Amino acid sequence: MTQTPLQQFYIPEEQSIYLLSHDDARKLKAWVALCQAQLEQLGYREIALIGKGAYGFVFAGLTAQGDQYVFKFTRINLPQHLQDRLEEEAFMLEQVDHPRVPGLIAYQRVRNQSILVMQRAPGLNLEEVSLREGRLSPRLVVRIAGQLADILGALREERGPAGRPIVHGDIKPSNLVFDAKTESVALIDWGSSVFAQLDANQQFVAANVMELMSDNLQQTNARLGDVYFIGEEQLNGALSSPRFDEQGAAGTLYALASAQSCRFGHRAIPATSLGLPVEFARMLDGMLDPDPRQRMKAGDHFLREMPRLARLVMIDLPAPSPQALVPVWVRPAEREIDTVVYSSRKAFLREEGAPDTLNDVNDVQLDRYYKNFMQGMGETEKAFLAAVSRLGRYPVVGGLAVRWEADGVYIDTSLNLHDAERRPAFIAAVNNMVHLARAIYRQGIFKSCLFNARDTLHLDREGPEHAFRIDPDLRLAYEVSAMPEREDRSRLHSYFEDGPDPEEFLVLPETIITALEALNEIHHTGMIIFEALPQHLKIHSYYRLLDPSREADFQRRLEEILGAVDQIEGLGVSGFMKMPYKDTRVFPHVERQPERFYPRNPRAFLHASEREPGGEPGSEPENEPGSEPVRESAHGAAGK
Repeated sequence: MTQTPLQQFYIPEEQSIYLLSHDDARKLKAWVALCQAQLEQLGYREIALIGKGAYGFVFAGLTAQGDQYVFKFTRINLPQHLQDRLEEEAFMLEQVDHPRVPGLIAYQRVRNQSILVMQRAPGLNLEEVSLREGRLSPRLVVRIAGQLADILGALREERGPAGRPIVHGDIKPSNLVFDAKTESVALIDWGSSVFAQLDANQQFVAANVMELMSDNLQQTNARLGDVYFIGEEQLNGALSSPRFDEQGAAGTLYALASAQSCRFGHRAIPATSLGLPVEFARMLDGMLDPDPRQRMKAGDHFLREMPRLARLVMIDLPAPSPQALVPVWVRPAEREIDTVVYSSRKAFLREEGAPDTLNDVNDVQLDRYYKNFMQGMGETEKAFLAAVSRLGRYPVVGGLAVRWEADGVYIDTSLNLHDAERRPAFIAAVNNMVHLARAIYRQGIFKSCLFNARDTLHLDREGPEHAFRIDPDLRLAYEVSAMPEREDRSRLHSYFEDGPDPEEFLVLPETIITALEALNEIHHTGMIIFEALPQHLKIHSYYRLLDPSREADFQRRLEEILGAVDQIEGLGVSGFMKMPYKDTRVFPHVERQPERFYPRNPRAFLHASEREPGGEPGSEPENEPGSEPVRESAHGAAGK
């Protein structure tokens, strides 16, 4: 069997170190330690890893004078032409002189390792702010938009050493650093930046006639930014233009206003439904419009009118506490959780006969995000997958099953959040997922498991023809409810209810299936996923026993499953998920959320709302019935 099906496993986010094999994890830790040692030898101190992406790793540190710097290393396993892009990034950053762009300090090589040194902007990136806060306030979104418009206006001016407009090429929330004290943003990560080939009016930009006649203007010099945020022109290889960055800015502002991690949801959850000022919301929807002429018109309005809109008198209006549309349980965290999302049954979300237009594009970002996961899907389907992926950015375990029928959408969930402070932001993410699901008109089932990567078990073998070696000390971790929860057999969501998953290619041995069937009769919730690679097996799991009197039986069945892994043959993935009971929520289809705007007179609105307080808090439970404090089984999995 080919390895292609394995690419369907994770919704594509950066892998947790706990999902790497022991050998790969050791190599990664050693390489990070080497980078830190090299920086310390150069005289920097307090070195810390602060980020990683498809192409490299980013560290922060202090100089002897106390200045804060950022150090960017390329991944050493990338082809040389991709490693050389760090030097090109340094050159492009050197062309930019703007107070909202941290400047270049140096580009240097240490023992064949390229290092890019830059100033460090204070604060957190806006993706992290969004994950903490949920939807940003309309006032703050407009303030950020004014600063973005200022940066974009400066980049398209033909001045500086090169005398040409510059395209950043990767504007997204995680590339904007936000200083909460001053509410100012700084644009970072210039790895996708190029000199524009076309100006904002789509006319060629060239220094001389010979350049206009060369082949360089017949093919794009653009690089692929994050496909969750870049526009269609950049994704499909158009000649580079400042319009690219307008699209990145529009996707970024929309994502921040809606608490999403992509631009794709704008049809189901338009900007006009997010409580933004009328003119700003309609402008944002225009910048995201399918019609390129409408996008350009709205983009011109953005750059021309944003200085005025940024001066609007706005205040932060009190927002009602969000009520989850499906159950969300909050439990105290017993230990650290690295959530990973596994989703299956996605094939039906793709359009029938959709052309594979991007298969010839060879880019790390495209492979990670788009080609194997979202190509051939509609905008709302992409947004739904991204919304499920966003749930995995929180410390949460459990699962969800979404079934689309002609009469509506049926959603079962078991979502256990282990950080009460993040509950409002998490609920915003969950509600977005529901809104997007309601706007999808097709029939099928989608399932997703959320598990703690720290509980993943790793087994090795010499090759596909050999058996996996089992460490006798390995155990499948599980929790036990302090008190039994009432079992209603008619409402059980069985492992085997929906039959085998058509997108999973690993056939498990009969011994494991028999043990799972026996486990199915014990009241519990959880999931188990087997991921078989040529020389490596990962067993991902999350289990919670809801009937403490059956713990001996439960533990024995888990041991039977582990004891039979040496019988697994072939490559691929196979997973099973069980809900504690069926509490299906049914939603009618809604194609588009209704309009909701920021009030014209916010102070009058605030006074009126103070005189007439909102309704009583919703009846959503804080804790699952019978979810008294849980205890960790002594048979937990050891972390790396």
